[in-house]
Amino acid sequence: MTLFFLNDYSRGAHEKVLEKIVESNMETEIGYCFDSYCISAKEKIKKACAKENAEVFFLVGGTQTNATIIKSLLHPYEGVIAPKSGHINTHEAGIIEAGGHKVIELPQYEGKLCAEDLSVYLDDFSKDENNIHMVQPGMVYITYPTEYGTMYSKSELEEIYNLCKYNNIPLFIDGARLGYGLMSKACDVTLPEFANLCDVFYIGGTKVGALCGEAIVFSSTKYIPQHFVTLIKQMGALLAKGRLLGVQFDALFSNNLYFEISQHAIEMAELLQKGLREKGYQFYVDSPTNQQFIIIENSKLDQLKEKVKYTSWEKYDDNHTVIRLVTDWATKKEDVEKLIEIL
Repeated sequence: MTLFFLNDYSRGAHEKVLEKIVESNMETEIGYCFDSYCISAKEKIKKACAKENAEVFFLVGGTQTNATIIKSLLHPYEGVIAPKSGHINTHEAGIIEAGGHKVIELPQYEGKLCAEDLSVYLDDFSKDENNIHMVQPGMVYITYPTEYGTMYSKSELEEIYNLCKYNNIPLFIDGARLGYGLMSKACDVTLPEFANLCDVFYIGGTKVGALCGEAIVFSSTKYIPQHFVTLIKQMGALLAKGRLLGVQFDALFSNNLYFEISQHAIEMAELLQKGLREKGYQFYVDSPTNQQFIIIENSKLDQLKEKVKYTSWEKYDDNHTVIRLVTDWATKKEDVEKLIEIL
């Protein structure tokens, strides 16, 4: 049997999520996320965020969510600032640009945007006498955790958010793997604190126990777009059977399930990291979340491919490659132990 450590979205859904889908299957509900399950899930999410005035919306997947939020918050002449490795700048097929907005790329440091770089860019732009002819910086986008599994500290988030507020632009945080970030031992923010350190973010379901779905949270009422549901529809991201998303998030935010299954993924990643360190593997980055990146000899790759599904991340040198190994909410301990043994 091939061991699967390729990604965190190739299984179906957690059994408690599936149970709720089956239980509610023959109930009749109104559509487009105005059903009773979506209403209940929204209230649970607002309570978890300690944000009673927040607005919550459900979309199908991460790319649609990123594209919809960014398009809804930007004027036609504005772009979105992101680190070079940001998901919207790498693995979303140019959907932001296809929607008419430039991704303004800044350097990345193990996946993270540096507040100092952001400050310099915004300051230089404001002082440029020709800036009326340029794409205006209209928002900042970061991921939590990053594409390299790394984390922003609370102080780093505060620095970036303060810069955004000073420059009167929203901070949008992509939380496709938010659960795995919040449950990491390296995390020094709670979900309510996190919600106070940005204007809009989303809680990933697709990679954290749901069949599909992301929950957008506008934590700052300042930036909630008018007619946002209509904009979601225009972007092709509004489900007629929106109940499917509501049922799933209602289950995930009942009895701490979202956080418990995220914790499991972190425990499996820690076990994997410990085993690989003991075997002498060099890590490309020190990731405290569910994505682990190791440097491996190219001569081992063909044999490894026969037994393990993994992601070839990038070339390290002529003789080595960086590969990514990912745990998730359903990773089995015995599979981690087998992987360590194989490697």
